[in-house]
Amino acid sequence: MNVDKNLRYWDLRHVSGEHTGIDIDNGEVESAGVSFFSKAIIRALGPRGWGILAVSPFNPDDRKALREYLSRAEKAAVITREDVQLADAPNRDLLPTPPMKENPLDLPLEEKGRLLMQITEAAKVPGVTNTRGTYTERYEEVSFLDSTGFAASYQTCRSGFSVMAVAKKNGEMQMGYVRDHTIDGLNIRNRTDQGVKAGTRAVDLLNARAAKGGRMAAVLDPELGGVFAHEAVGHASEGDLVKEGASVLKDRIGEAIGSPIVTIIDDPTMHSFGFEPIDAEGIAGCRTAIIEDGILRRYLHSRETLAAVGSGDAGHARAMPGNQPIVRMSNTYIAAGDARYDEIIGECRNGILLSGSRGGQVDPGRGVFQFNAEYGYLIEGGELTQMVRDVSLSGEILSTLHAITLCGNDLRMHPGYCGKGGQSVPVSDGSPHLLLSEAIIGGNGDV
Repeated sequence: MNVDKNLRYWDLRHVSGEHTGIDIDNGEVESAGVSFFSKAIIRALGPRGWGILAVSPFNPDDRKALREYLSRAEKAAVITREDVQLADAPNRDLLPTPPMKENPLDLPLEEKGRLLMQITEAAKVPGVTNTRGTYTERYEEVSFLDSTGFAASYQTCRSGFSVMAVAKKNGEMQMGYVRDHTIDGLNIRNRTDQGVKAGTRAVDLLNARAAKGGRMAAVLDPELGGVFAHEAVGHASEGDLVKEGASVLKDRIGEAIGSPIVTIIDDPTMHSFGFEPIDAEGIAGCRTAIIEDGILRRYLHSRETLAAVGSGDAGHARAMPGNQPIVRMSNTYIAAGDARYDEIIGECRNGILLSGSRGGQVDPGRGVFQFNAEYGYLIEGGELTQMVRDVSLSGEILSTLHAITLCGNDLRMHPGYCGKGGQSVPVSDGSPHLLLSEAIIGGNGDV
C-alpha cells in the first residue's frame, strides 16, 4: 500500500467479535444478550510522532476506505511534535493458543443462564439475604498489519462468572464474593460449590470480629500476594511510567530492591487469563523476570518505551479494541519458593493471615500502597485462631519486598481485569503464601 514519504512506519490492528453478558439479581434474570463489535486503530509514525485514527465499525475488505483512513492518520502524524523512536521488533511468531475444553460459543444463551442461575441459587445459604451472579464471554478475531509487510491474525474466547452473596444480621451486613474466568473454555458447569463458598463467606464474616491494627508479622495468601505483585511491583515496572519518572523503580536496574528469595515475573506466554498470542504491536511476548533473586533486572516495554528507557523486553503493549497500545502487564506473579504452608504459619508465630482482596490503591511514583483484604485469621503460637474482618495491608513497596522472609511452594493464579489509561484488559496475578517479617496492618477492632 502506498504511503506518504514522510511516514517512517504504520500499523493497523482490527478487532471484531461478540460479547455475551448475563446478570441475575436475587434469582431474577435482569439482563441477557449478545452484542457485536468491529473496531480498528491505525497508527502512523511521521517525522517525529504518531498520528492515530480509531475507526468503528471497520470493514477490512474496503481497500479504498483503508487508504483514506491511513491518509488521515498520515496528516495527523506530520504535525505532531513528540520525538518518538521505535526499538526493533523481536519475535513475531504467534504464540500457540490454548485448546478449548468446551467452546462457550457452542452453548445457547439460555443454557448459560440456567448454569449461572444454579451457581447463584447455591449462594443462598441460611443467613444470606441477597445474591447476584454475572456471566461474561468475549470472542475476538484479531488481525494485525504493518508497513514492513508483517501480517498476523488469531482468535480468542474468554469467559467466566462471578457470584456475590450478602448476609445480614442485627442491622449489620457482610459480603462474600467469588469469581473465576478462563481463556480455555466454558467454566460454569458444575460450579455450585462456588456459590456455596460465596454465601458461607458472607455469613462467616458476620460472626468475625474487626481486626486490631498495628505493626506485626503477616502471612499473605496467594490472592493478596498476587495483588501486591501486580499493583505494587508490576505497574511500577511498566516502561511508560518509568519514562515519565512516575515509578519508584526508575534508575534502579541492577539494584537489590527486595529479599534474595523474591523473584517476580510477567509472562504473556503463560496460558492464564492474561495470555495473548501477540501483543497490540504485533510482537510475541516473552517471560520477563522483573525481579530476580531480589535484584531489579527488567522493565516491561512497548517498542517506543524500550527505545526510550531500555533494560527490558518489548511485547508488553496491549489495548482494548479500537484503542492505542499502552504498556500493560499480562500474567504477573511471585515465583514459588520451597516453604510449606504449615511451616510459614508456624514461623510467623504471632501475627495475622490476610486472605482475598477487596481493592485498594497504589502510588508507584511515591512507592506506597494500601490493599484491603477480604478477611483474615489471627496467628497465635504458630496456629490459626479466630477469623477477623475489616483488615488491610499498607506500606512502602521496597521495604515490603525486603520484609518477605519465606515464599511458599503453593503458587496459584487468579484472573481479573486491570484498568489503566481508560482501558481495561484481562490479566491474572498470583503468588504462593508469603511471610512478611513486619507489616503495617490496618484495622479498628480490638483483636
